[in-house]
Amino acid sequence: MLVLDEYKMQLGALNETLALAHKQMNADALKDELKTLEAQMGETDFWNDVENANKITARVKAIKSKLERLEKLDGQSEDIETLIEMAEEEDDASLVEELKNELKSFDDKMTALRLEMLLKGPYDSSNAILSLHAGAGGTEAQDWTEMLYRMYTRYCEKRGWTVKELDLLDGDEAGIKSVTFEVEGENAYGYLKAEKGVHRLVRISPFDASARRHTSFSSLDVTPIFEEDDTSIKIEPDEIRVDTYRSGGAGGQNVNKVSSAIRITHLATGIVVQCQNERSQLQNKEMAMRILKGKLLELQEREREQQMQEIKGEMKKIEWGSQIRSYVFQPYTLVKDHRTGAENGNIQAVMDGDLDLFISAYLTQS
Repeated sequence: MLVLDEYKMQLGALNETLALAHKQMNADALKDELKTLEAQMGETDFWNDVENANKITARVKAIKSKLERLEKLDGQSEDIETLIEMAEEEDDASLVEELKNELKSFDDKMTALRLEMLLKGPYDSSNAILSLHAGAGGTEAQDWTEMLYRMYTRYCEKRGWTVKELDLLDGDEAGIKSVTFEVEGENAYGYLKAEKGVHRLVRISPFDASARRHTSFSSLDVTPIFEEDDTSIKIEPDEIRVDTYRSGGAGGQNVNKVSSAIRITHLATGIVVQCQNERSQLQNKEMAMRILKGKLLELQEREREQQMQEIKGEMKKIEWGSQIRSYVFQPYTLVKDHRTGAENGNIQAVMDGDLDLFISAYLTQS
């Protein structure tokens, strides 16, 4: 007679987490909200206000995604329970391997759900603005910054998020000096805030004729981005200086002909933001203002809670001793996060966007 108590206990523990997820996500309230929004979408004048209609449509999509995910997990739990009953009733050992595989699949999905449940911050569900800046290391650091840009782009693509470049400054010889880009996706800020800080590279430089090992640095800043109608931060015209300049790089007919790029300086704090990749000067200004609002709100939260790590995180000078993570290509291969101790020896996988280990470790520890 098969004894499957171990598998029953494992399923029971996973079901407890699933029940907690239902409660935390407030599935019943989400269903009610979905009915209300779908009723609005069915009204004849729904698309008269395109901006509002797009917001509602996006919200409906997000709610459906959450509910479908919970329903699938409920269904998988029931299937596993049925499989356990079948194995016991038929005393069929051949079903045990299938049971193990199903439990492993269920456990993996629940691990991802547990991580998502940690995202309880007021801005975790927001889209994010990421800014990479080359630090100490010259051309090598600029190349490293471009490598990191690719890494984060790949990570976002794997999660199904949309990446939109807002501003890019090419390096003198190779790579990029800085890049700012928007990431649009569910809980984008909640996950990507774990990456904020200085990233250190150790490798034999392809730009060194003597093939010596070099250490380079690049910093990443992550800011939540808010809806255009967000009123939590008000910026008066006399509080900022707005400069226009010609866009650089590829970007259409207006590039280097019309001063459509925007740089905004917040006079009181010295915060500078810029955007050059929208189609018009007005669009660039709107996006730059949204970025500035996010940075000011970060600053406000940090001052109110008196904790550098609460929203902004600790941004240090971009050089040796301040890094949150090291990426070593030579004399061995290893990526190590200095905050959590998480390590991955498959550096190519990390550079291809496999960041789940590090982000999970950070969120679990925080």
